[in-house]
Amino acid sequence: MNVLEAEGLTYSYPGGGVPALNDVTLRIADGELVVIVGLSGSGKSTLLRAACGLVPHFYGGEVSGSLRVNGLDVREHGPSALADSVGTLTQDPETQVVMNSVRAELAFGLENRGYGAAQTARAVEEVALALGIDTLLARRTAELSGGELQRVALGAALAGRPRLLVLDEPTSQLDPVAGAELLGLLRRLNEEWGTAVMLAEQRLERALPAADRVIVTEAGRIACDAAPREFLAWAGEHAPTLLTPAATLFAKAGIAPAPTDVKGARRTLRAAGLLPAEPSTRRRRARPRARRAARASSADPVLRLQSVWHEWPGGAAALRDVSLSVRAGERVALMGANGAGKSTLLRQAAGLLEPTRGSVRSTGRVALLLQHPGDYLIHERVADEAGAAELAEQGLGALAERHPRDLSGGERQRLALAVVLAAGDAPPAVLALDEPTRGMDRERRDALADELRGLAGGGVAVVVATHDPEFAAACADRVVLLGDGRLLADAGAGEILAGGLYFATETARVLGGAGGALLPDDGAALLCARPSVRVPSPASGAALGAAS
Repeated sequence: MNVLEAEGLTYSYPGGGVPALNDVTLRIADGELVVIVGLSGSGKSTLLRAACGLVPHFYGGEVSGSLRVNGLDVREHGPSALADSVGTLTQDPETQVVMNSVRAELAFGLENRGYGAAQTARAVEEVALALGIDTLLARRTAELSGGELQRVALGAALAGRPRLLVLDEPTSQLDPVAGAELLGLLRRLNEEWGTAVMLAEQRLERALPAADRVIVTEAGRIACDAAPREFLAWAGEHAPTLLTPAATLFAKAGIAPAPTDVKGARRTLRAAGLLPAEPSTRRRRARPRARRAARASSADPVLRLQSVWHEWPGGAAALRDVSLSVRAGERVALMGANGAGKSTLLRQAAGLLEPTRGSVRSTGRVALLLQHPGDYLIHERVADEAGAAELAEQGLGALAERHPRDLSGGERQRLALAVVLAAGDAPPAVLALDEPTRGMDRERRDALADELRGLAGGGVAVVVATHDPEFAAACADRVVLLGDGRLLADAGAGEILAGGLYFATETARVLGGAGGALLPDDGAALLCARPSVRVPSPASGAALGAAS
């Protein structure tokens, strides 16, 4: 049976002009795991909003065609009527959480649907254990990090065991370990409970191995609907920016077929004699020491944290004796697990929080973009949020008349960045960004990395908290790793991102850290430079793939 059936579905936001969904015909069967991909603004989020009834009942606008979810016509049944059938996690989980405590939040939806006390308690305990948030049950939701809040909102969506689970960028605020665990959980729910999953995800390398189908949206239409391997072949020809880093590595090295995961990529390269030997630990560590010595002799820092602690009421510490200096023009990526202290550190740097011990000093303005772009958007028109030049620079000029609420998550993120950069009479001394790529497609992430490198070239120090190793490798020359509020490592990007299992780029994981290659361009150059092996052409890729 099909849990979702769309026939000629067309939808336009109020004042939107061009339809956000255009003649969409789609069927999703029970137990399927479908990944929705596409550029920012292509219609992914709108399709998911329609599947849970937010479109058109919350957003308004004009709709034609039909959409039935679990047999209910979405035009006649809104989110409350669909809640028994559809669990939803939006791009902004903070807007979904309404209760003060985690346990109350997980129970809230069940209690409203008439579950008994025993049923509710059992469901809350099971979903908390499944998501690894059982230690958060007594915590206040206002004290949670963005990633912790995202898992709590997901738990609330899963607690009632819906027939269809609709997820919009569910790993966008999760560290690599939590992201991998979440997708493993979704796969288990899909296989063991028969739950159908519709998952929009920009970091496709995380989701592709679990997918049954990949649907590509383009200008509100479905441009491709295929199994993962066939999707990669289509994307290589029609939309290269949608390829995973491993698939991009293969394409740039002239190897086919594109792999769907790291294991398959390594198997193919090993069978062809193309997998480089991993460098020794000693060689990998030698270069960052020289870079740190060079930094130590450069100009005085524009931002300095000295023995900083931040302790919450009750004794829990978000930061523990952290000392960090950032100089003009440096590009620093903050990485670490959810709750490691990254967001707290940025708030300390910008003066939004005062250290309970230690000191924070800066030589000028610290401009801060927090995780929640909606906090920066106060007008009813995009054009009123920032000037035409700033909007054009972020690729938002065509959306000037739209309401910020109606933008996709990536578009809201770019709009908030335009607001932050336009503030002040002069460029900031430090630009601090907390998960700035949330909801952004790879093309816009690359553009943002270019923009940050340009700002750093002009003397602005850039500090970015991110869970995205690919973005960290593209925009940062230095990585600071936090854990449990402590500074665990501070080194060049290559030292931290080249040889790990989780805090590593996909290119580095495919190549085992060889050559310090972090991104597909560097990895392809490494493969093509091997003198003893001829890199096969795409024409011979089928045989190569068969050999693997």
